[in-house]
Amino acid sequence: MLVEFEEKVAVFAKENGLFSSADRVLLAVSGGADSIALLYAMHKLRAEKVFDVELFCAHVHHQLRSDEADLDEEFVIAQAAQLKLPVTTRKVDVRDLARKNKLSIETAARKLRIQSLLDIAIVNKCNRIATGHQKNDNAETILHRLLRGTGFRGLAGIWPARVLDGTAFCSNPQNANPDDKIQFVRPLLDVTRDEIIDYLRDRNLKFRQDHTNADCTYRRNYIRHRQLPALQQDCTSSIVEELSQLAQSARRFHDLVGKHAEQAWSKLADTAGDNVILDLTAFFSEPEPVRIELIRRSLTTVGSGERDLTQQHYKRILKLAEQNITGGEIELPHGFTAWREYGNLIFAQHKPSFYSEKQVDQSVNLQVPGRARLGNYLIEATIFEADQKDFERFRKQKDNLVEWFDFEKIQQPLIVRSRRTADKFWPLGLPGEKKVGKFLTAEKVPRQMRKKLLIVADSEKIIWVCPIRMSRQAAITRDTRKVLQLKITDTAPKDSEQ
Repeated sequence: MLVEFEEKVAVFAKENGLFSSADRVLLAVSGGADSIALLYAMHKLRAEKVFDVELFCAHVHHQLRSDEADLDEEFVIAQAAQLKLPVTTRKVDVRDLARKNKLSIETAARKLRIQSLLDIAIVNKCNRIATGHQKNDNAETILHRLLRGTGFRGLAGIWPARVLDGTAFCSNPQNANPDDKIQFVRPLLDVTRDEIIDYLRDRNLKFRQDHTNADCTYRRNYIRHRQLPALQQDCTSSIVEELSQLAQSARRFHDLVGKHAEQAWSKLADTAGDNVILDLTAFFSEPEPVRIELIRRSLTTVGSGERDLTQQHYKRILKLAEQNITGGEIELPHGFTAWREYGNLIFAQHKPSFYSEKQVDQSVNLQVPGRARLGNYLIEATIFEADQKDFERFRKQKDNLVEWFDFEKIQQPLIVRSRRTADKFWPLGLPGEKKVGKFLTAEKVPRQMRKKLLIVADSEKIIWVCPIRMSRQAAITRDTRKVLQLKITDTAPKDSEQ
């Protein structure tokens, strides 16, 4: 039979689908009150068949408190053994990571803890990792974000579930399956710290106490022991409950914004290559909350984490987008960059060298008829009359590196060049103009091939994205009288000749 605390955890988990489609769950157990309450509540819910899942335990030893940390590890192992649950422990060197990467102890510990839990989950084939975050933790998180600056998404606090890509975050990617999508879930997010202590007391359960949790030199502890109590003195209701309600409202608003952003994303985001490119005309047709969500999605798509992004970063990116100045850029945490180029806002981990002002775009003028070279490519232009005899004669030469155009639709001079970010053309067979990047994505052109594409353009338009598709605006018809043939040959030595 379930007690009230366990019922509350079960209801919250079901309402948020925390264990739907899950069959193996890894419990993160530090030995503290929250994680021990999680361990025993989940064990009881499984025993009562509320959730039909197999449970595993994990403990991460941070090597920060010497003998005390060793005792924590022994305690967790004993608790898991008592419940007959498998347990995996992992030791990590937090101080070493903090020193090498100039991180705070808190940040380094969090990074190594997440990485270790993901590794253990993958090895044990768990697609859920349950942590002991509770309602007070959520209140502290919201207040911390308010103090450093946040938007509506930050006000949502700790989410009941968060999906992570196992291959992207684990320390041993070879152990991971590319399809691994591991959720961190927080079954205790609807209970307070006091409710947890009462539950442990009622069940006569012991737990470990970490003396560093009282050290107010750590920002989280300062908020917990100083700022929240001070706010509570001036609040007639529970400040923890009020912040919890705020988080729920922010999540509902975010869900609504997210739906609109999802619809806009498919229309204005080009994710070809390693960058994300947003079409600013379409971008500014969206309300500001949707724009912010589109920026967030762009950054996460190129691999940026969200933890170190503040409201000021988003404001600076919005201001950059509003300025009609090509070349402006913003450096973001961990080496990520946002910059504006013509009518686009571009995000990348590192700004590619070919966007540097000192870098000259590769291009060459092509005389018609005539020939020119661009790198290893030889480009030849030939003109012939559009009669059946010529068509048959030249048809034998035609492949994907040979294309025919209506010469009278060409506005000379012709330029052969590399692809540019803002390129658009009217693909043959489609009803209108399309960004080259989006066209290549829709056609599922492999990334390696995209790097080798050549663009052939006249003075007004792109006529050929070689070797993929020609432009409808230069296509031959029954009325064509003269045909321009372009033939491109790769003159690089073959591997066997090198």
